[in-house]
Amino acid sequence: MPAAPTPVQTRDLPGVHELLETAVSSVGGSRREGQDRMADAVRRSLSSGEHLAVQAGTGTGKSLAYLVPAIRHAIARDTTVVVSTATIALQRQLVDRDLPRVAKSLKKVLGREPTFAILKGRRNYLCLNKLHGDMGDTADAPEEQLFDAFAISALGRNVKRLHEWASDTETGDRDELVPGVPDTAWRQVSVTARECLGASRCPVGEDCFAEKARAEAGRADIVVTNHALLAIDAMGEAQVLPEHDAVIVDEAHELVDRVTGAATAELTAGTVATAARRCGKLVDQELADRLAESGEGLGAVLDDMATGRWESLPTPAAGALNAILSAAAGCRQAMGANKRSDDGDPEGAAARKLALAVLDEVSETCVRLNDTFAETDPAKRRDVVWLGEQGPDGSRYKVLRVAPLSVGGLLRERLFNTRTTVLTSATLALGGSFDALARQWGLPASQPKEVGDTPPATPEGHGPVQDPDAPRWQGLDVGSPFAHGRSGILYLAKRLPSPGRDGLAQATLDEIEGLVRAAGGRTLGLFSSTRAAKQATEALRGRLDTPLLCQGDDSTMLLVKRFAEDEETSLFGTLSLWQGVDVPGPSLSLVLIDRIPFPRPDDPLVSARQKATDARGGNGFLSVSATHAALLLAQGAGRLLRATDDRGVVAILDPRIATARYGGFLRASLPPFWETTDVTKVHGALERLRGA
Repeated sequence: MPAAPTPVQTRDLPGVHELLETAVSSVGGSRREGQDRMADAVRRSLSSGEHLAVQAGTGTGKSLAYLVPAIRHAIARDTTVVVSTATIALQRQLVDRDLPRVAKSLKKVLGREPTFAILKGRRNYLCLNKLHGDMGDTADAPEEQLFDAFAISALGRNVKRLHEWASDTETGDRDELVPGVPDTAWRQVSVTARECLGASRCPVGEDCFAEKARAEAGRADIVVTNHALLAIDAMGEAQVLPEHDAVIVDEAHELVDRVTGAATAELTAGTVATAARRCGKLVDQELADRLAESGEGLGAVLDDMATGRWESLPTPAAGALNAILSAAAGCRQAMGANKRSDDGDPEGAAARKLALAVLDEVSETCVRLNDTFAETDPAKRRDVVWLGEQGPDGSRYKVLRVAPLSVGGLLRERLFNTRTTVLTSATLALGGSFDALARQWGLPASQPKEVGDTPPATPEGHGPVQDPDAPRWQGLDVGSPFAHGRSGILYLAKRLPSPGRDGLAQATLDEIEGLVRAAGGRTLGLFSSTRAAKQATEALRGRLDTPLLCQGDDSTMLLVKRFAEDEETSLFGTLSLWQGVDVPGPSLSLVLIDRIPFPRPDDPLVSARQKATDARGGNGFLSVSATHAALLLAQGAGRLLRATDDRGVVAILDPRIATARYGGFLRASLPPFWETTDVTKVHGALERLRGA
């Protein structure tokens, strides 16, 4: 990475379209109308400071459409532009493929080669101090593994492998370790931002991988990061990302869920036990034991309670939380009183930092839980609290979670009010409007797509919302290079029974068999649950004469590879296949969707958000559940056409999409395929396609 770049004046730089032509030529592509429109809109947004939401269908070339104006803006203003993604796959595509090609191609016309870097959370980098010190031990392992000899042995082997890898890696980036290691092993050699001593106090600060990544990012024109780190930067008091004046959010349909995840806190008996073990060597054992006992008390209370959302704080839980807070405060006070010199005892300072980090995490979560229920009016609460259950390898334990009811206010205050923001995805306009996602982002709804356009109606039918203090933004749909009406059929199985709780109906299984036979295999089956995917696989494997794979038979990556390589193979699976599967060509001619993917009605966060929307006079079902379903349906349907010569059928086997009142909103969120409810026409089209 070169030294800090020399700024270039805007008037000396070529226009965006000239730069885009150069960049596209370098990757062997050709410019498209939608790509040109998007690049020009991004340029205007970065120049004016007005936010932009761009829907760009598959094949538009949206990465280059935002990278080129972002690079031009960064060089002209001598600033940094942050590009945030939801998935590692897109990060790697940008850093390993798109940015190197674009930077090299634009070097001559821009006067210097644009610079870029990738930045992740500190937990993603190897910590040399923890690796070589006495900081990593089984205190960070789940409690159920501490008495499992096999688990401890496996943990030791993985940690040994990490020590060997540490001498070879230049970045310390976990994603470069192939094959990877479990989280329990990685935690032995990594620290969170709270646990880090800081470069000035750490004995290996000059060699710190995380600090090197931050320094490199600080010199770059473009910094690629993820939505979670973007959220942490927005929420935290300490700056995580380098100084920047613009953010481009790719995969923006995932932004709310990723920010919600980053803002969600958890409390378990195991977390309190970890805090007690870390404090054990630093304070009187009596204090550590008191903290451990308070964690055991919490575990006993939670074990006796049913999972689900809490409308009020149960008295036993309130007592357990206060006991934890009191014990944690005692340990913290003792560590402060017994503090040794950090300069003379770096290992002691590191151990104290680790203990304080988990103590603060536990205490802050307890306070947040208490504060939530201190507000007696449920309508005014900003957080949702629920008791869940999880655990690896069949072991189950209770988890108390607290999450924000909405992240729109956070995004509006910390992102849109401070940075020019461009949001883009292949799926943003739901029901023909950007409104559904705009409200979740904290932006005012009913913005025109282009200057002079009439603002669209919201899913609830509300008119434009006037808010003079709201951030200004524009929405733009640049379309797709695919001729959806001529390339794809949307089959709505109106005659099938509505989905029930007892699994797939026999009529639905027969319908799937007929469609897969007509397609000659070549089917991606997207199911709403693992149970449904397995039921369909078991029922049809003996009846079909083409190969059928099911998610769980092998790693998802290998299954998708086998599916893509054999044209007659079909693949059935669940949520992870709805997004990101890219199989162009004749191996995928039919996308089956068994039911509308509404979230579970007992999902605590979903139910709380729906209730809050209803209380404000909106339609909670449409704003929350239907929006969630529309996003997934659009993503699932997007698996069909991945290249301009692809052809095929998207079959939705849930009749409610054709008969229910909300069906119009869901159908308007899908690509504009030719639509039919006649299965004989669909069979004929698939058979002709197979013959061709």
